[in-house]
Amino acid sequence: MLNPAPDTQVALDKAVGVVQAHKDSWVALSLRERITILDEIGRDMKTIADGWVAAGLGAKGLRPNSFGEGEEWLALATIYRQVRLLRQALIEIERDGKPRIPGPITTRPDGQVVVRVFPQDLIDRIMLPGVQADVWLEPGVEPAEVAPAQAAFYRDQPTIGKVVLVLGAGNNAALVPGDFLYKLFVEGKVVVLKPNPVNAYLGPLIEQGFRALVQRGFLQIVYGGAEVGRYLCRHPAVDEIHMTGSRHTYEAIVFGSDQDEGLHRAKRRPRLDKPVTAELGNISPVIVVPGPWSDHDIEIQARKLASWLVFNSAFACVTPRVIIQAKSWAKREQLTQTIGRVLSQVDTRRAYYPGAAAAYHRFVTAHPEARPYGAANGDHLPWTIIPDVDPNNAADICFRQEPFCSLLAETALAADNPADYIDRAVAFANDSLWGTLIAAIVIHPKSLKDPAVAAALDRAVANLRYGSVVVNLAPGFAYFFMVTPWGGFPGHTPDDIQSGIGVVNNVLMLARLQKAVIRGPFKPWPDPFVVTFRHGGEFFKDFAYFQARPSLWQVPGLFWQAARP
Repeated sequence: MLNPAPDTQVALDKAVGVVQAHKDSWVALSLRERITILDEIGRDMKTIADGWVAAGLGAKGLRPNSFGEGEEWLALATIYRQVRLLRQALIEIERDGKPRIPGPITTRPDGQVVVRVFPQDLIDRIMLPGVQADVWLEPGVEPAEVAPAQAAFYRDQPTIGKVVLVLGAGNNAALVPGDFLYKLFVEGKVVVLKPNPVNAYLGPLIEQGFRALVQRGFLQIVYGGAEVGRYLCRHPAVDEIHMTGSRHTYEAIVFGSDQDEGLHRAKRRPRLDKPVTAELGNISPVIVVPGPWSDHDIEIQARKLASWLVFNSAFACVTPRVIIQAKSWAKREQLTQTIGRVLSQVDTRRAYYPGAAAAYHRFVTAHPEARPYGAANGDHLPWTIIPDVDPNNAADICFRQEPFCSLLAETALAADNPADYIDRAVAFANDSLWGTLIAAIVIHPKSLKDPAVAAALDRAVANLRYGSVVVNLAPGFAYFFMVTPWGGFPGHTPDDIQSGIGVVNNVLMLARLQKAVIRGPFKPWPDPFVVTFRHGGEFFKDFAYFQARPSLWQVPGLFWQAARP
């Protein structure tokens, strides 16, 4: 698929000039006009939906009517959901001055405030029974401060606008609209979008689907590689930058890419004098808590864990990269082997992300014991597990570099009991793994009947220094929900950026965020989010349109589809 040609400097200046000329009118725009724009986007996105999915299939080498096609529809479902929830938030601001918080605001024993943000309504409760999402606010926030701090842009609406350059992600199709919609509708800034060259093929589709913003001068799309990005980052009419990508790209933007980069970073002297927010990935851990798992439990959880790797051909920040297990757990090797068996039944996929093959070979060269499932064939890489990585080797590549390819590692920690193991696993994830974006925990409900284990899980959720913590649910839900903030754990600085600075999504426009905590059932039924589900293409197409405009009468049909053998 051909990408648009890189823009000339004249074209770049023109694009920046367009949004610069409209930045003040954007901040002055009424809520009703913003709602009208979102309505137009909802209609226009539906006209390009089939083309959007077809473009993704072609770019990633995925077969039509496959689970891979379902993944592309799920990306669209995420966009539809964000547009719909932003619209609802604006209606509530118009009516009540702030978005509605659907659940209680509570205080933990240590005083930290927790806001229940999911489920939002009856449909959420029916569609995802037993799933709850909370936003934990920074320590020191009082419950009475939550509502008055919401929707800061709309409460303290400025008269002078700002231009933000969004350097879009190159992997999942939902991320780029997610970034620029957040900047526009939550932070109130106009956007120059430069898609990553990997997914620049989506640019013309974005221009059509979001023409309500483009034609009004609030969004402009430009094309090109690193040189174009470098020029725009230093453009005097660009006030801020937001990027999704690697920490190396971030460091090149902030500190420069010449031989002085290390010196500037060591002296904490960024060369770019403007704010930069970023989401930069993570070596995502999955902490598997030992417990009374049956063989059936092993099969179900292995299917889920394998699916989390396969999703988007393993090119996602939510992809599990290190599975942490208890060394003495009798089921440990059975779980690892069953994950491998599931992967062996999944077709390999094109390694479409640049550098994936080289990254893969670095890992398997460092770990010749790696277990491949499926053969390397042309531009396809096998699904691969590196078992039993030494947790005491802090410099191991599996713990220091995010393997942006079809590979995950497994390591095991010695512990006296499950509660002790949970504490050790949290310390390992915090101290030994690079990044702070997202962590997952898998725990059997029977384990929680032990008060010591239940207390250890509560400590784990509180102590994990990650922007999202997900218990018994696919990590991707942390992004999909949109009511939860998405970004690294707060506190990073440019010279130690880890998973980045700032958040996106957060459609309830909460302030002073620390982390999102999402909990789900150990064995959901039905579960169409696993790669062994044979009707993913059909189901997720209907699911996407459901997210655009949900209604109760659609729910039985979706459940019937999800439960099909």
